[in-house]
Amino acid sequence: MIQNPILPGFNADPSFCRVGEDYYIATSTFEWYPGVQIHHSRDLVNWTLVSRPLSRKALLDMRGNADSCGIWAPCLSFADGKFWLVYTDVKRLDGAFKDAPNYITCCDTIDGDWSDPWFVNSSGFDPTLFHDDDGRKWFANVQWNHRGQGTGANPTHDSFDGILLQEWSPDRGLFGPVKSIYAGTTRGLTEAPHLFKRNGYYYLTTAEGGTGYQHAVTLSRSRNIWGPYDDHPNLHVICADGSDGPIQRTGHGQYVETHWGDHYHTFLMGRPIPDAQGKPFCAMGRETGIERVVWRDDWLYLERGGMVPAVRVAAPVNVAQKPTTPVLRVFDGALPTEFQWLRTPEPDRIFRTEPDALVLIGRESIGSWFEQALVARRQEHHSYEASTLVDMSATTYQHAAGLTTYYNRHKFHAVLLTHEPAIGRALTVMSCAGDWPDGNLTFHADPLAIDIGAVELRVTVDAAVQQFWYRQGADWIAIGPALDASVISDEGGRGEHASFTGAFVGMIAYDLTGQGTEARFSRFDYIPR
Repeated sequence: MIQNPILPGFNADPSFCRVGEDYYIATSTFEWYPGVQIHHSRDLVNWTLVSRPLSRKALLDMRGNADSCGIWAPCLSFADGKFWLVYTDVKRLDGAFKDAPNYITCCDTIDGDWSDPWFVNSSGFDPTLFHDDDGRKWFANVQWNHRGQGTGANPTHDSFDGILLQEWSPDRGLFGPVKSIYAGTTRGLTEAPHLFKRNGYYYLTTAEGGTGYQHAVTLSRSRNIWGPYDDHPNLHVICADGSDGPIQRTGHGQYVETHWGDHYHTFLMGRPIPDAQGKPFCAMGRETGIERVVWRDDWLYLERGGMVPAVRVAAPVNVAQKPTTPVLRVFDGALPTEFQWLRTPEPDRIFRTEPDALVLIGRESIGSWFEQALVARRQEHHSYEASTLVDMSATTYQHAAGLTTYYNRHKFHAVLLTHEPAIGRALTVMSCAGDWPDGNLTFHADPLAIDIGAVELRVTVDAAVQQFWYRQGADWIAIGPALDASVISDEGGRGEHASFTGAFVGMIAYDLTGQGTEARFSRFDYIPR
């Protein structure tokens, strides 16, 4: 059986691609660098991260991008013996405008050096590239109407002004007529177009309803790529709206026919659990699931019936899922693959690896949109513990390094090794508990004096509650109060419609004097509980 989610922890907007007997899923990374995660599988059960292609300045520079901007909804495809990747680097989230340049890059291999990008357009986001069977290539994206006077099917959300289509080639760029081919259903917020062709029909998959609990996968078809497109008899193929199961917020996916002759559809999903007040929150943010689908009358349906996907899905082959194990990292070389950082294409300014440490170079604050030394990995389980060993020669309260649970600049908790007047070397616990837009801080309890030398820091997370700990060669000692882990979620702070990533846990260092004081981290453990 396939266990959903197949990509646990923040892995949103899955683009599904088959190349022979190999399967790939590309997901959004937003402000996390390098851009786009690509996972690979040969059985649809077990998936391995094989590439983050947008790994240099020519392809991506997100310094200054606001939270939840950056890489939205990539599209991965294969044609002409190459992989093609289409992506948006969104520069603005708030207000009427969306500054959203769209690019295309390609590579002979999934894990190679991807080409310098072609700029395509910036009329909207969620671009896709369709390779027709006659060799022509078609580019589609959401048209964004900053006036809020669009022609979408739902006037409540008419900034989502339909799906634009135009022909594209590497040599000519966009050329020929451009047309809005689909306005969406009455669910509205029509986005995430993907085109495919079968039995003489052009099929257009879109996501609707926003990325919250009304999310849906919508399907339409036409005999002509220009339309008109007729909607699915049920409008949606996948939608959990109104259900009470463990999988919610389902939408934004892509269809693939397997080499075994089966049919599957990926989808974005969330796994809500209750916070202290009983309200749902998705600790891991938006994840990737998959469902088995069938064709009836040239329309796709979930094989099990209805629209709500299941936690366990029939696999195409009899393969066991790899067990969950602790991830214990000693920093003695290259940065382990599960770690990312924020925004900058110049990581040598914020960290370096040495034979016995990951060295973070203290830069801007934990709330910076430009250059901060924060290296972290995704939370992938509702309950886990993470720990690290850190040392820093802090001489002012403007120096700090430690362990953080982090969503964005107004949703984080951190235990920090720093220097406090009249105390000296000290530990402090600091939070920004969803205070948007001000980002005010809360300091929990008084700073705690600490001995010279490296200190071990740990966080334990159990659903909606987390606790920081420390030790220096003895038993673990709790520091600060139990904290609200539900803050570190899509629903925390501003809420799901402005929070598109997920919870991370990792290492932070900052030096607000601008002198680049360094912190040394020798290991990092992540243990599911």
